[in-house]
Amino acid sequence: MKRTGKFEDLIPMDDPQAVFAEVSHLVSLLNPDFDGTALNRVFQDVVGLFKGEYPGYRRCNTWYHDLKHTTDCLLAMARLLHGVALHGLSMAERDISLGLIAALLHDTGYLQTDDDLEGTGAKYTLVHVSRSVAFMEKYLPGANFSLRDLDYCRCCVNCTGLETHLGELQFESGHHQIVGWMLGTADLLGQMADRTYLERLPFLYWEFQEAKVPGFESELDLLKKTPAFWEFTRQRLVTELGNVARYLKEHFRVRWGVDRDLYREAIDRNIAHLKYILAHHEADYRRYLRRGSYMKTLEKRERTT
Repeated sequence: MKRTGKFEDLIPMDDPQAVFAEVSHLVSLLNPDFDGTALNRVFQDVVGLFKGEYPGYRRCNTWYHDLKHTTDCLLAMARLLHGVALHGLSMAERDISLGLIAALLHDTGYLQTDDDLEGTGAKYTLVHVSRSVAFMEKYLPGANFSLRDLDYCRCCVNCTGLETHLGELQFESGHHQIVGWMLGTADLLGQMADRTYLERLPFLYWEFQEAKVPGFESELDLLKKTPAFWEFTRQRLVTELGNVARYLKEHFRVRWGVDRDLYREAIDRNIAHLKYILAHHEADYRRYLRRGSYMKTLEKRERTT
């Protein structure tokens, strides 16, 4: 594969299996003797869950918080773990495994059960973290994880909630706290660095609408407020999430020979392009959101509703 130094050229992010192959490779770099049996099982179960192949659950029907968002978060988490190790902080196998498993399960709260036929999973936006925890409370013990493991993952997933007061969480160790910070960081960076992040934002707006999330009057209003959200996120990464994002640069240097933080660069490009659209093409902004097939999907949806 040609390495151009662009974030999106490294791994085919639309392919969950390719993403997991890279995660597995990074894990092998962290610990050559790592037993990936449990992680692999959870990955396969989560893929099946989002595809509607897991018993008792409907296929994912949210277009922003979908399987790709989960695998984007998973890869960002693995990269952070690798970067931390390169800086000399060795993580135990349990920390690596449970941190990645928590990443896989962190948005399962958007999935509907078979008998939940009203609307979409977007209606759970405001409570999706607690619903993700509730899913883990059923799933993990049945997959032979201990209650201590469940508590570990529960704490990590709570780090992804923007309303969570992280200082109130009960981490079992300093390493556990860092893993929680990494998951909160991976969740934010994974979605905002996506090359189709801007195209997916209108779908996020419609998720917010269904959940009656206040503060957004239209798709355009959400787009206008996104640069300020990035400023909020930058502060949160440093002040509440331990500034663990700084370890990504070392990961990219060692893994790909690129001495830069490609997540930060990708996000900066997205925000710069968004500001350009808002400054010069506000009236027809959708014309400038043409990566992937998102706008065609949105327009088709609008014609049929």
